[in-house]
Amino acid sequence: MRAPRSLQGRLLLSLGAILLVFWIGAAWATAVLLRHEIEEVFDSSLQETAQRLLPLAVLDIVGREDGDVASQRLGAIRNHDELFTYVVRDDKGTVLLQSHAADLSTFPPYGGSGFGRTATHRLYSEEALQGTIRITMAQPLAHQAAVVREMQMGLGLPVLLVIPAAFAAIAFAVRQSTRPLRAFREQLETRSEKDLAPVASSDLPSEVAPLAATMNALLERLRAAFEAERGLAANTAHELRTPLAGAIAQAQRIQKETAEPQTAQRGADIEAALKRLTARAERLMQLARAEGGRLNLDRESDLRDTLDVVIADMRRNEPAGRILLSRPDTPVMSAADPDAVGILCRNLVENALRHGSQSTPVEVALSPDGLLTVSNDGPVVPPETLARLTDRFERSGAAGRGNGIGLSIVSTIADRMGSRLTLRSPRPGSRTGYEASVRLTSAGTRL
Repeated sequence: MRAPRSLQGRLLLSLGAILLVFWIGAAWATAVLLRHEIEEVFDSSLQETAQRLLPLAVLDIVGREDGDVASQRLGAIRNHDELFTYVVRDDKGTVLLQSHAADLSTFPPYGGSGFGRTATHRLYSEEALQGTIRITMAQPLAHQAAVVREMQMGLGLPVLLVIPAAFAAIAFAVRQSTRPLRAFREQLETRSEKDLAPVASSDLPSEVAPLAATMNALLERLRAAFEAERGLAANTAHELRTPLAGAIAQAQRIQKETAEPQTAQRGADIEAALKRLTARAERLMQLARAEGGRLNLDRESDLRDTLDVVIADMRRNEPAGRILLSRPDTPVMSAADPDAVGILCRNLVENALRHGSQSTPVEVALSPDGLLTVSNDGPVVPPETLARLTDRFERSGAAGRGNGIGLSIVSTIADRMGSRLTLRSPRPGSRTGYEASVRLTSAGTRL
């Protein structure tokens, strides 16, 4: 039999086994002691009864008429079980007196005063008048054994009832004592892979507390390493902004100052490449923001205001009617960081503009319960491709456009808000198109 893997199971098994062994040992010792004491009580009663009856028998025998030595059997006053029987004999073995239920075959020849035993009876003999009158008391051993057995059962049955109750008490005590360990385990099980905050360990036993301290130290080192990586990406993207802007300005100046078409085209190509590099640097900054910042605040704000600002800014670079916004008239309050919501919305809309049909508008909708939906028309995305779109640098294959990290940024932000990015293709109610939705009012874990 293998030992339980859990600490609680091992404690229950070991404590229960030790307690059971102690109980069995105590019960056995009690039974032996009880049998010995009961035998002493019966022997004392046997002796005392003989010593009380012998003087009465002597008076009865001495008071008889001379020559009358016939055996007398005492009659019973009423029917009863006679547990003590006796015979009174002279020094020649002649029976002078006997109890009414005495069986002479159970009385061996007189062997002197004191205790004796046969196969079926416990005996006690005493004598008087210089050994001329002798009494022998007999008690059935079966009766003595029955009394001992009944008393042992009377003591043992309560113990059998107490054992299950004791095991239940042990289980309760062990479970209460291991509650901090279960709480510690639940903290680790429910924690996301991006949550590297220290684990509460104030209630842990002293044997386990060092393990929790070591784990918290490891989490702190991992957090510092991840912060360093995110800081490097964010700082690098930020530092590239100024030189990229300067390079774009120089490329635009070349296009204006040159009269050669080939040089102007090369300047335009350089400008386009620099703008793509700027967009990628911006995405890297957004990704660092999504992975490192606190995305749920202590206060709530209206999601409609954030969407209005983002959509209005994006409409400046798109034809009229290209982006449609639908939102409720009543406030939609959320604790989500407005900057993170703006990054999320902008990436979803840009993804729809880039990969969707150019002849139909992109529809942005916010429901009263905080569900943000961005949908567009276009070819159906295969399920196997749809499942990979939230991976970094994964594109849907539409002319190779985009950086491939937009939906990864959205998925990261949604996850850290306690929500989830849901992708569907075709969009609901249609045979074509694509839809992405995120609930922005979920009460996720605050990070």
